[in-house]
Amino acid sequence: MIKSLTISLIMLTLTHSIHAQEEFKVGDYMNYLKYDSSNKEIINGQSWPEVVFMGNSITENWVEMRPDFFESNNFIGRGISGQVSHQMLLRFQSEVVMLKPKVVVILAGTNDLAQNSGPVTIDQIMSNIKSMVDIASVNSIQPVLCSVLPAIAFPWRPGIEPASMIRDLNYRIAQFAKDKGLIYIDYYQRMVDDKGGLKVPDFTTADDLVHPNVEGYALMEEVVLPALKALLDQ
Repeated sequence: MIKSLTISLIMLTLTHSIHAQEEFKVGDYMNYLKYDSSNKEIINGQSWPEVVFMGNSITENWVEMRPDFFESNNFIGRGISGQVSHQMLLRFQSEVVMLKPKVVVILAGTNDLAQNSGPVTIDQIMSNIKSMVDIASVNSIQPVLCSVLPAIAFPWRPGIEPASMIRDLNYRIAQFAKDKGLIYIDYYQRMVDDKGGLKVPDFTTADDLVHPNVEGYALMEEVVLPALKALLDQ
């Protein structure tokens, strides 16, 4: 009886494991298909962008809300909503290196702190950011690191209080950039309110608190563009 029960449990575990493997597809998890056609068009036409912006929904929305900023400067966005830094790292080769930009702007960390893929430490987030920097550098792409935008709450993750975690992460990103001689783009100081959140209604809405509005993106452009022009003119 015990032997029969043991065999049944093993078979159930194997069946569940096989089913889980069939359901989980790394391509879907990375969402490689989102920019696949655009990437192929760039590569086939050798119409290389000057700058790639790697990120999450903050970057994705930026391109949608302020397309002229990207089109007029030969910049492209490779942001995917909800993604954490390790997903960006796994996309980095196909979404950045293969497109041969001169510069990559990395904005990562919000969804890590929101635990979109489970609990994660600041050390782990930094490890992913450092790996992206290493890949860019070895491929002669200049990495530019950005502060995580302020947030007082994540509406889709009730109970998480991110303000202090964002400050800690930004300190680590800024220090790493300084140590490596990289440009650090500090959106945070220009956009934060007195509670550690993104200013409402200046740069976001009261029912969002995380994603910039049009005015927020306009300010981000004002902050980042001079640094990018200086790099591209070198």
